[in-house]
Amino acid sequence: MVTPSIQRALISVSDKTGLEAFAHGLIARGIEIFSTGGTRKFLLSKGFNAREVAEYTGFPEMMDGRLKTLHPKIFGGILARHDQEEDRQATLEYGIATFELVVVNLYPFRETIARPDVTLEQAIENIDIGGPSLVRAAAKNHAFVTIATRPESYPEILEEITAHGGTSLALRRRLAGEAFASTAAYDCAIANYFAGLEEAGPFPPLLQISLERRTELRYGENSHQRGAVYRQVGASGASLVDAKQLNGKELSYNNLLDLDNAIAIVRMFAAPAAAVLKHNNPCGAGTAANLVDAARKALEGDPLSAFGGVLAFNRAVDAATAELLAAPGLFIEAIAALAFAPAALEILTTRPKWKTNVRLLEVGPLAALAPSIAYRQISGGMLVQEADLLADPEAAWNVVTEQQPPAALMADLRFGWEIVRHVKSNAIVLAKDAALIGCGAGQMSRVDSVEIAIKKAGERAAGSILASDAFFPFPDSIEKAAAVGVAAVIQPGGSVKDAEVIAACNRHNIPMIFTGRRHFKH
Repeated sequence: MVTPSIQRALISVSDKTGLEAFAHGLIARGIEIFSTGGTRKFLLSKGFNAREVAEYTGFPEMMDGRLKTLHPKIFGGILARHDQEEDRQATLEYGIATFELVVVNLYPFRETIARPDVTLEQAIENIDIGGPSLVRAAAKNHAFVTIATRPESYPEILEEITAHGGTSLALRRRLAGEAFASTAAYDCAIANYFAGLEEAGPFPPLLQISLERRTELRYGENSHQRGAVYRQVGASGASLVDAKQLNGKELSYNNLLDLDNAIAIVRMFAAPAAAVLKHNNPCGAGTAANLVDAARKALEGDPLSAFGGVLAFNRAVDAATAELLAAPGLFIEAIAALAFAPAALEILTTRPKWKTNVRLLEVGPLAALAPSIAYRQISGGMLVQEADLLADPEAAWNVVTEQQPPAALMADLRFGWEIVRHVKSNAIVLAKDAALIGCGAGQMSRVDSVEIAIKKAGERAAGSILASDAFFPFPDSIEKAAAVGVAAVIQPGGSVKDAEVIAACNRHNIPMIFTGRRHFKH
């Protein structure tokens, strides 16, 4: 059903993207445009005739633009039901013109508060009042009014007007849903901003999270589950959600989970770093003076597990690194990096085994993450916590054994401690020469994780360091580590058996550091 024909449009937008072409299309089809302030000036500058809202209402804009469209002649024209005689008579009696098309996007509140120097006054003045009211009114009356809140909707609206003189109810209903979602997201940003001004901390009584769908996935974790990717509205900085895919087939749900953790690992390091992920745990990671050596260390951490994994780099992939990744016998699902040098992109997209399969993701500069909030859904609700992102202060570390760790091992102890927080608990990693060589993840018993990490490392365990994400409940893990030549241990401490664990290290002349901070990742 297409009803009614569109005779008038009310346009008031802060984002002028696509507006010139849209206005040209509307005027070409005989639609009269009403507008306000900056939008009207823009349209006039492009040679379009736009009737001024203040002239129509007989009520001037005032209070620095705070009061423009909030008038019965505007809202009556939007809310009038065209099939109701009472509404029709009211429009005639009071000289109200009906608006069949409303085009509104809102003051840039999120962009304003994202500025580091923004003041409270500036934030408040960018809270739109008339805009959301117009949007909600048009969306409520979508049986007769088309509401456009995104420039992306303009071509489809023009296409239907051209074909039918108006728009279909199906389109109006869909656009109304988008409109209500946009005002909800806008109010969410404002509510979260004001919650952040309070001293109650990061957990307000009513938590608002606004997400916009980026794409639907082929499926979720398994082929019988549907899945999609959403972007958190207002999120800033480089992220996987905003990455540009340069090659390869569509990313899967599991690819995205693995790549996200891989990116989280490499962005912790200042030196060139690489990480290989499999089933959301690192099977290899390394840092070096250059990216190709970091990549080589990562791939050699657990070559069997690396097959079919995903990689992340905290630098642009160069030709030398691409040659390493294109070596015969190596299969990689996806690669995320700051960028890809032209020569690297040529190598990774033209070699036969890479040409159509490997997903290449350009994520941009990976600045250190600021403190943020992490969300995890549970049945009936949400768990919310501060994200475990910040580096631990080494000033709080304490050597608890008789033997001090030699200076030569300190770099590996730091490396291992950064890696272990990204491994599913109970987490154990063995590291050597700034490379992950053994990983025990997600076991119900910590000693089982130790045994797995040792098995993965093999002969390389001798001279390595061992990092544990939480305390050792018993000294049995130390005994197993000592048997293969582990040279130092770093762990949070805090067990009732700490004295026994320390004693076991002293017996084997293994220095041990207590960091005082646990890093469970459930």
